Order: sequence, then structure tokens, then C-alpha cells
Amino acid sequence: MKKNILVVVAHPDDEIIGCGGTLAKHHQNGDKITIIYMTDGVSSRGSYPKEILKRKLMAEAVGEKLNAKQHYFDFPDNQMDQTPLLKVVQCIESINETLTTDIIYTHHSGDLNIDHRIVHQAVMTAFRPVPGKKIPSIYSFEVNSSSEWNTPNSNNYFIANYYVDIRHQLAEKMRLLSCYQEEMSDYPHSRSLEAIEALAKVRGSSIGARFAEAFMLIRQVE
Repeated sequence: MKKNILVVVAHPDDEIIGCGGTLAKHHQNGDKITIIYMTDGVSSRGSYPKEILKRKLMAEAVGEKLNAKQHYFDFPDNQMDQTPLLKVVQCIESINETLTTDIIYTHHSGDLNIDHRIVHQAVMTAFRPVPGKKIPSIYSFEVNSSSEWNTPNSNNYFIANYYVDIRHQLAEKMRLLSCYQEEMSDYPHSRSLEAIEALAKVRGSSIGARFAEAFMLIRQVE
């Protein structure tokens, strides 16, 4: 049975760093993918409209490869904590009203990046389990240079409890990341192609596979 997949991220590139291999697998299975981007991902750098458009074109290239439907919002980049949470929730709900979502992928609640944390909270609010409505499964992913950079404690540590074997999708994940090549840094920076592949190796070794992506299962109803 084909599934409806919803990805909610703060910035264009988070979706591929966090779950690009898994999305490639969904695409290969014929699942329908929808991606919501809450900010442009660059305006906090003082970027001009040309750079903002360039980042959107990168995302659109990814969407074309995944045959994904994409939605863009203009919340303030790296300042989403200045926006009432209700507005963020309502934007997500406005998209969800047109969907029958089976699986949601979004940010980890303990990420260092404030936008990531706000998006996670908004997703959990928008998809609270209301009686009579379909309850999708919710998974949070890790994003290099955010999930591992926050001050570690028992409340915000990323604890992997769900894995997707991407041994056959890693090459495609790397091709998708090439769309965001200008957002990648040189190794040994955590947000480099080499570091992202290394993490996939580590996660794969946890389940006896060559490569994997790890998630925290937040909610699943059977």
C-alpha cells in the first residue's frame, strides 16, 4: 500500500541531511512525499533576494528528484522563537487539511538550532491526537551540526530507537545533497558530505547494515 509522507523542516537542506536516504526509499516505493519549509534558510545571514531565490531553487531541484510537492513559508530564519507558536501551527495545519498523512518526519526536539525546536513543537501541536482524526506516525531525525551540538542532558539527547536501512539509497542521498552543495562545509566540519556519510555508517553498524538513518519514534498507533 502506498503511503503519504509529510516532512516538516525549518530550512531547505534539513530534509536531506536528516532523512534523505529514507525519502529516496519512499520515492522508490511509489509513496507520495510532501515537504514543508518554514523559513528560507539564508536571510539571517543578511542575504539578498538573489541568495534567497537561489536556496529555493536548490530545494526545488530536490523536490523534482523526489517527485515531492513542496510548500514554502516565510517565517524569520533562525528567529522562529519570535513568532507566536500558534501561527506556525496554523500554517502546518493549513497544509495538512489537504492531505491524508500516514508518516511525518521532522526535527528532534533537542536540537541546538532554535528553528528546529520550534518546528518540532509546532508539529506535535498540529498533530495532537484528537479523537475521530487520523493519527499519523511521527519520527524525528538528527541533523548534523545541530542535533549533536546542543548541551547534552537527559531531556534533549537524541536517542535512536528506529532505523531505516539505506544501503541501497546512500548514493541517492549524496546526489540529493549535491543540490545543496553550497550549504555543505569541508571535512572535518560536522555538516560535510564525509561526516554525513560517516554518521550513516555508524547508524548502520548499530543494526548490522552498511548504512542507515536513525530516528526517534515519537508516536505510532496501530
